[in-house]
Amino acid sequence: VQLQASGGGLVQAGGSLRLSCAASGRTLSRYTVAWFRQAPGKEREFVAAIRSVGTIHYGDSVKGRFTISKHNAQNMVYLQMNSLTPDDTAVYYCAADGSLILSQLRSDRDYDYWGQGTQVTVSS
Repeated sequence: VQLQASGGGLVQAGGSLRLSCAASGRTLSRYTVAWFRQAPGKEREFVAAIRSVGTIHYGDSVKGRFTISKHNAQNMVYLQMNSLTPDDTAVYYCAADGSLILSQLRSDRDYDYWGQGTQVTVSS
């Protein structure tokens, strides 16, 4: 499956952005799809994941502010990001895998398919 992330940009603190992850080649309905992010000088961080059965998981730093959703007919996954802060500044990546168990959801090493990343910059 090929993934393409988009929707990043520059936003002021307190603002919102919606990231999109478009898939081709395979239907996302059978995959776990996640968003990760990586800030300069930091390790890649788990943001959110939605499993094929629809269950959703969030990283602690984004709970209550970010919402992941999936539109199976469009083969898209979205990340709605609200109440953004400068700490949310990073390159955001979407990733997918068809065979993860629950304990693997937050590990970037366990995802086989990756999009190219989209830059999100939050100014103070």
